[in-house]
Amino acid sequence: MRTSPSARSKLSIVVPVLNEAATIATALHALAAFRARDVELIVVDGGSADNTREIAVPLCDQCITAPRGRAMQMNAGAQAALGDILLFLHADTALPANADQLIRDAIMSGKPWGRFDVRISGAHWMLPVVAWFINGRSRLTGIATGDQAIFVTAAQFKALGGFPSQPLMEDVELCTRLRRVAAPSCLAAKVLTSGRRWEKHGVWRTIFLMWWLRLRYALGTSPTTLHHIYYGR
Repeated sequence: MRTSPSARSKLSIVVPVLNEAATIATALHALAAFRARDVELIVVDGGSADNTREIAVPLCDQCITAPRGRAMQMNAGAQAALGDILLFLHADTALPANADQLIRDAIMSGKPWGRFDVRISGAHWMLPVVAWFINGRSRLTGIATGDQAIFVTAAQFKALGGFPSQPLMEDVELCTRLRRVAAPSCLAAKVLTSGRRWEKHGVWRTIFLMWWLRLRYALGTSPTTLHHIYYGR
């Protein structure tokens, strides 16, 4: 049974995946130290066509399957989790070594949710600037993106009904609802997220696209339409 968070609270990390066979072993090996400290690691596969699931099974505590879609996969992971604190982590994002303790300390400070600052890997000179703006915008608005490793108490997550069942901007929508409850703990410690999409599609083009999508969402464009724009289909 889940209890109120304390200094000994159990943390569950939920990692949604889809066709990540090339990188999932590295990502999960990087989380082994957390598992050694009794952090639960749950991988939620959205129906991969490669052998992501087979690779993940021996490297996590639970590997479950859920309908494809990051929101639905993360909700399924949260439902299966035993912890009273949930951390939602993208497969291409790496945590600082003491992330579990930082999260517990943040929750114990009285705020039910939070996120990390982000650093973006890659060679392009603009990526550190992009990360700086992401971190600053997040501190100013109280809204985080999934790349920032959002964490929340299981009780608060459940009370808000989890992630909304939408194909894009589920992280923004959850944070908007959480912000009505409390301001986030904005941790200065940085997660490292992959810049592969930025470099593949062009940094400036991706910056414009991200801001355009956020504006469209704020003006009421449906997440389904935004999903088509973002993924080009």
